[in-house]
Amino acid sequence: MLQLIQIHHIAIIASDYQRSKAFYCDVLGFSLLGEYYREARDSWKGDLGLNGQYTIELFSFPTPPTRVSRPEACGLRHLAFSVADVAAAVQALAEKGVICEPIRIDELTGKQCTFFADPDGLPLELYQA
Repeated sequence: MLQLIQIHHIAIIASDYQRSKAFYCDVLGFSLLGEYYREARDSWKGDLGLNGQYTIELFSFPTPPTRVSRPEACGLRHLAFSVADVAAAVQALAEKGVICEPIRIDELTGKQCTFFADPDGLPLELYQA
């Protein structure tokens, strides 16, 4: 039987690498663990960590095709982050110009959650730990 241990990383292709790097690092608080320019692909790759753990590969490509990213589209629905206080996290994002949807209650768990988007419109969620 396949013995998965954990999710290793999530790969995100950004339309504007510098803008997305600033969003994930300066707004969401990820750390830039490594950054590489791949000349043959004219592509940047940034390794982003959360609390010291490698989490996101952030890529750029010269002309990436657009992707449907609505939460109900087929494919990856959204990326969710655990937070201790959803309202406080929403306020912190608002102070950096990021607008979240109204906070809602997950009917199955009774926990608070909300959605917002990265610079390319990728759906992100804050979920009460």
